[in-house]
Amino acid sequence: MVKLSPSVLTADFLTLSDILPKFEKSGVDMLHLDVMDGIFVPNISFGIPVINSIKKHTSLPLDVHLMIDKPHRYIKEFAEVADWLGFHYEAGSDVGETLKEIRKYGCKSCLTIKPNTEAEEIFDFLPLCDMVLVMSVDPGFGGQKFMPSSLDKVRKIAKEAKRQGISLEIEIDGGINAETAPLAVEAGVTVLVAGNYIFSAENIEETVKSVKSL
Repeated sequence: MVKLSPSVLTADFLTLSDILPKFEKSGVDMLHLDVMDGIFVPNISFGIPVINSIKKHTSLPLDVHLMIDKPHRYIKEFAEVADWLGFHYEAGSDVGETLKEIRKYGCKSCLTIKPNTEAEEIFDFLPLCDMVLVMSVDPGFGGQKFMPSSLDKVRKIAKEAKRQGISLEIEIDGGINAETAPLAVEAGVTVLVAGNYIFSAENIEETVKSVKSL
């Protein structure tokens, strides 16, 4: 069964604590938290204090996605509040050393690639990853249209992980909805990130269950 990681970026933070119990009851696997610094991406979101507040109100694992410049500077601090901790291949850190550091602090490691990065560029780092996140939109803003080209990257990464004998989660983020989610799962995605599709649903529990049944 596919895992679901709702992105809180599109949530109303004043009512988020009311929604979290619904997620837990309906089988959500983790929460996706987008940290943006206004440098690596042209937007600013939130940081450690907000993540800490969310952590107090849920038992769900926190899937923290760092969209920040030179993320190696903050690994220890974010590792204290995250369960899964990911950063961008393109963000200006030593990729291998940063992945090792994430694991050293007890988090599961995730390497993320933008739409204009080829899957082959990260093959050498797969043994250091617990998950790879393929962006199916340009990072920085919610509500963008899904890029079908991301599915080919998913297939390549899944094939390469199998070739290397690696057990790896493959996550996709951007434009996930009732139409694109089945395509992603068919390509090899094991973790779906969804924001607008989940938080704008009339019945969140039923929407979660429909995605999880893929």
